[in-house]
Formats: sequence, structure tokens, C-alpha cells
Amino acid sequence: MNPANAIAQSAPWWRFPFVWMVIAGPAAVVLAGVATAFIAVRTPDPVVADDYYRRGIQINQTLAEQRKALLPAVQGRNHAATPAPAVPGR
Repeated sequence: MNPANAIAQSAPWWRFPFVWMVIAGPAAVVLAGVATAFIAVRTPDPVVADDYYRRGIQINQTLAEQRKALLPAVQGRNHAATPAPAVPGR
């Protein structure tokens, strides 16, 4: 038996670097979980407004009114971009 192997085999487990590499992965996950739990408990979620449905309807009505205001301009642009169909007999 080689004396170097005898010394390596008789060393305590914490002297081997590969053991710490194996322990480092789960330890990092546990620390990340604790940090996430701390952030989740410390900062509460924002409350949804009680009248969210009414506000959504008002926003949709405002957007519809804005689209109607632009309708003549959109139609004019579309007619200018497409030529009139050829009329037979002229």
C-alpha cells in the first residue's frame, strides 16, 4: 500500500474538496429559498381595485371613441393606397 493513499484515506471527511462541492449546491438552494420567503413576507402583494370591472369597461369605451375619431382618416388612407377598380365601358 502506498503511504500517500493511506494518509488520504485516513483524513476526515471535511478535508476533501469534493465533499464541499456536493454540499454547496443544496446549501445555495436553501439560502435562495430563505431569501425568497423573506422577500415574499416582507413585501405584500398589491390589492386589486374593487371596481376593476367598471374601470375596464370605461377604458374600452375610451379606446372605442378614439378609434371612431380616427375612422375617416383611416378610410381615406386606405382608399388612397388602393386604386379604384376599372369600370368597363369607359
